[in-house]
Amino acid sequence: MDRFFRLLFVLLLSVSAALTQETPAPQLQPRTAEPAKTDSAHREISLEVQVTDKSGAPVRGLQQQDFTILDDKRPESVVSFHAVDNGGDSTTDPVQVILVVDAVNAAFNAVTYERDELKKFLLQNGGHLPLPVSLVVFTDAGAKVQQGSSRDGNALAALYAQYETGLRTINRSQGFYGASDRFALSLKTLNSLVEYEGKQPGRKLMVWFSPGWPLLSGPRVELTSKETQQLFNSIVSFSDSLRQSRVTLYAIDPLGLADAGGIRIGYYKEFLKGVTSPSRVNAGNLGLQVLAVQSGGLVLNSTNDLTGSIANCAADANSFYVLSFDAARADRVNEYHAIVVNVDKPGTTARTRTGYYAQP
Repeated sequence: MDRFFRLLFVLLLSVSAALTQETPAPQLQPRTAEPAKTDSAHREISLEVQVTDKSGAPVRGLQQQDFTILDDKRPESVVSFHAVDNGGDSTTDPVQVILVVDAVNAAFNAVTYERDELKKFLLQNGGHLPLPVSLVVFTDAGAKVQQGSSRDGNALAALYAQYETGLRTINRSQGFYGASDRFALSLKTLNSLVEYEGKQPGRKLMVWFSPGWPLLSGPRVELTSKETQQLFNSIVSFSDSLRQSRVTLYAIDPLGLADAGGIRIGYYKEFLKGVTSPSRVNAGNLGLQVLAVQSGGLVLNSTNDLTGSIANCAADANSFYVLSFDAARADRVNEYHAIVVNVDKPGTTARTRTGYYAQP
C-alpha cells in the first residue's frame, strides 16, 4: 500500500479505537441510570417507520396488520406496535430536533448562508416552534452544545448569535492531512452526540448541515485483517448506537444549487449497501449521507431553500409508526441483516432503518 493510504488507515484505526471505548458526551444534563435490559429486550429491534403517499404526505390511521417486516427477506412477527401523531406533544413518545451546524466540513461562506436560513426557521411563526429544538455548533475547536432543548425560537436564535463570530474551518490547503483531520473529528463528534442522546427519552431527529466529511476512499487500498476488522467494528458500533439511541440522522447540504449536478453529491450512494463482513469494508461506509440513509433519515441537497429542508426533516415527527420484532439469533458475531418494511396500502412508501447487526 502506498504512503497515502497507509497514513489514512492509521487514522481510521485510531478513530475505530476511540469509538469502541467510552467516549465522554457533551455535558448537557445530569444522566440517570437505566435499568439493565433482559436478553429479550436486547434482541428486540425497534423501528420508527415513516409512511407517505405518492405526494409525500404522511399516511395516518394504519393498523398493525397493515405492516410486514422482512428480516433478510424473511417475514417477522410484529411484537409491538403504536402510531404517533404530533410527536412533539406526545408524553409517552416525545420527539426533539437537534440542529448541528457543521463549520468543519463547509466553507465559511456556506456556513454564513446556512446561519441565515437556520435563523429563519427558528423565527418563523413568531418564534413558536412545533417541536423542542436544541443547537450544536461544530467547529474544529470542538462542539458547542446548547443546554437542553426549547420551543422558544427567539431564545434559540439569540443563543445562536453568540456563536456567529469565531467560526473557522480546518485549513483545506493541508490536503489529505486536513481531510483526515475533518474525518476523524466529525466521527468522534457524531459518536459523542449520539451517546448523549441515548440517555434522553424518546426519538431524536438529528439534522446535520454539511456537505459531508471526506469519504477517504480510493482504488488502491490493501488492508490487513486487523485493519479491516477494526474498521468493521466502527461500522457496527455506529449502526447499533444510532438505533439504540433512537436517533434518525439527516444530512442537508448547505452548498445548495452551487453543488447541484456534481459527482460528489451522489458518490455516497456507492456505499449504502450494508457491510456484511470485514472483507467488504470501506471508509465510505462511515460517510454522513450513508449513515443518514441507513438510519431512516433523508439526504437533501441541490436546493437553496435550507429553511424548507429543515421543515421537511422536522415533519417526520408529525406522524410515524413504531414497530418492533425479535431479532433471530445469529450464526456469528455481528451478522448483518437487511430490513424492509412493506405496507399493504397501494401507493404508499415506508422509510425506516435499512439493517442491523444480529448476535449469536
